[in-house]
Amino acid sequence: MSSYIVETAGLTKIYEEGGTPLPVLVGVDVRIEFGEIVALRGPSGSGKSTLLNILGCLDRPTRGRYWLGGRDVSGLDRTAQAWVRLHYIGFVFQTFHLIAHSTALENVALPLHYAGVPKPEAHAQARALLGRVGLEHRLDHRPNQLSGGQRQRVAVARALACKPRLILADEPTGALDTRTGQDILGLLLELHHEQKLTLVLVTHDPAVASVAHRQIEIRDGRVVGERISDAPAA
Repeated sequence: MSSYIVETAGLTKIYEEGGTPLPVLVGVDVRIEFGEIVALRGPSGSGKSTLLNILGCLDRPTRGRYWLGGRDVSGLDRTAQAWVRLHYIGFVFQTFHLIAHSTALENVALPLHYAGVPKPEAHAQARALLGRVGLEHRLDHRPNQLSGGQRQRVAVARALACKPRLILADEPTGALDTRTGQDILGLLLELHHEQKLTLVLVTHDPAVASVAHRQIEIRDGRVVGERISDAPAA
């Protein structure tokens, strides 16, 4: 079995704009070990989010290969991609992506419903997850009744619903004030430690990047360097 949960070789993504090829990723080689925390850094438009979308099986590369847990997932069709996302990957987004008309409990239970878990069991598991992130008193609240930090905690609980091995977090503290962002980052680190999760963070914030074991710098669609963090999370 590979020691890498994520491994890419020559990963390239090209879009077309007015008939003109627009390369967004060019020959990206990345390896991430099981249980590692990695920060993807770079200016806006550098290709970080495109890379994260491919790692999350939300998109496919134009060229190159991507192995997830040792399985080549580069060319999966949409149905197979959806299965991998549901059972292997958890997502945390800057803007939360919660369903507005659903309660916190319903939002967290949704992936479990998709996975075929019966409703009573799904709700029991969702209730436990919300308790783990400190929201046992907000089960029946809808997103517009929650603060930004509480919404992100719901999103974290939802990301954990199907027991993923890999968490992909795109600017998870970007929409939050400094103190709330620190709380969310602390929660992610606790969960990483407890569950041996692999955590990939896209961030512009040096303080967020500093908790990673490694920081990978991306510019103009290419990996231009990486370094070991000075004081990474334990």
